[in-house]
Amino acid sequence: MSNFRGRGLQANALGTFDTVVMAVAGSAPAYSLAATSAVLVGAVGLASPAALLYCALPMLGIALAFSYLGRIDVNAGASYSWVGRTLHPFLGFISGWALVISATIFMVAGSLPAGSMTLALFDAELAQNTALSTVVGAAWFLAMLLVVLGGARLTVRAQLLMSGVELVILALFAVLALLHTGGARAFDWSWLGFGHFDGMAGFASGALIAAFYYWGWDVTSNLSEETRNSRRTTGLAGLIGIGVVFLLFEAFTIAVNVILSSGQIQANDANVLAVLGEQVWPGWGGKLLIVAVMLSTIATLETTLIQVTRSLFAMGRDRTMPSALGRVHPRWNTPWVAIVVVGTVALGMLVASNALGTVGDILSDAISAIGLQIAVYYGLAGLAAVVAYRRLLLKSAANFFLGGLWPLMGSLFMFWIFVESLSELSTAAVTIGIGGLAVGLFPMLWYWRQGSDYYRPARLDASRTVETHYVPAVDASANSRVHEGLPTDF
Repeated sequence: MSNFRGRGLQANALGTFDTVVMAVAGSAPAYSLAATSAVLVGAVGLASPAALLYCALPMLGIALAFSYLGRIDVNAGASYSWVGRTLHPFLGFISGWALVISATIFMVAGSLPAGSMTLALFDAELAQNTALSTVVGAAWFLAMLLVVLGGARLTVRAQLLMSGVELVILALFAVLALLHTGGARAFDWSWLGFGHFDGMAGFASGALIAAFYYWGWDVTSNLSEETRNSRRTTGLAGLIGIGVVFLLFEAFTIAVNVILSSGQIQANDANVLAVLGEQVWPGWGGKLLIVAVMLSTIATLETTLIQVTRSLFAMGRDRTMPSALGRVHPRWNTPWVAIVVVGTVALGMLVASNALGTVGDILSDAISAIGLQIAVYYGLAGLAAVVAYRRLLLKSAANFFLGGLWPLMGSLFMFWIFVESLSELSTAAVTIGIGGLAVGLFPMLWYWRQGSDYYRPARLDASRTVETHYVPAVDASANSRVHEGLPTDF
């Protein structure tokens, strides 16, 4: 991979607490519950809590993989760099491209609910108006675009405010839902088992949707070049983030199954949390949870913008995409060209989405398509960790389990749900998911023929005593690479 010439990203801008907040915000607990609960319940019914549980276990394996890989290669491209340096550069590019495409699609899947939830604060009927939701959502998207352009410190300040209010509201309603009496049905422990799934294909469909719930915690790895003590902090924050959102997801999904009927869930497919809030706290409950969802959606637009722009920045720096994407703003230390490009493309897609149907229809296909792409790059990252640490796995039982077996099982699970769910998804979802990945073959082959150094990588091996780390430059000179000794154990 080639050295990047020019000013680097803003080093040491984020601390440990900031990074944990970013991990939680990246998974967008309130947004994921509001936008995806109806989709998940429609796919697996009362097995929805089980789908979240059994997807959380392999997802933790992927988080462990990210944690260990981040210790030996600090790179804004994250899985794009790791997979390219361990498995194959072509697979590395596809890994990075899968993130770019899924994040870009999410700009539509996220901006629409941001607009819809804002309108719902004033009039529930307006929230179903796709055109008006698009306009308001586009305004929120542009606001987050400017925040991300303004630098990592401004980004994290905005995130602390939005996610802080969101989590306080969610914690309050988790308690209220627990104390609520009456509802559509009583809780049954069988909801956490396999009995309610419609065979393995049904389980795979539910797991694919559940993967979308968790997606986003890995924004911490894309921020690694801007984080203090990033070798430890980014991986730890990802693990904590998954733990926090898992508890919230389970609590609210069980509450939805207990309190709301199937008819209520399906009739409010883009606004399930608001209906739940109204049930547990008539009058104020619905409005407060709409606020939580709105803030969560706006917050995750910000973290998704960070992921896609940092990935494109790394690709531009390595010249596997146009080198202009690797340019950094001289004042704000942000990849401003990548931000402008992503903003323009996403806004165009957002306007075009008006022709696809209602907010609920757009969300359903987009979530499934994104799930396919998430499975690809998470699965590849899990394999990359096993390959990078292969010479250290037998040094202890902990190494073998945490650095080898668990990431490997997580990887295999992701690939399995990808293959198994293809026959269950709509034609539109498969076309968007697979077609988006296929488009990446064109830039990959073009820049490979142009001779990018990315396609002649220094192999990533944790057993070596020296590793390579991009360090953001403090002036206009070339970025240097710092070589540091690594322990021969995890």
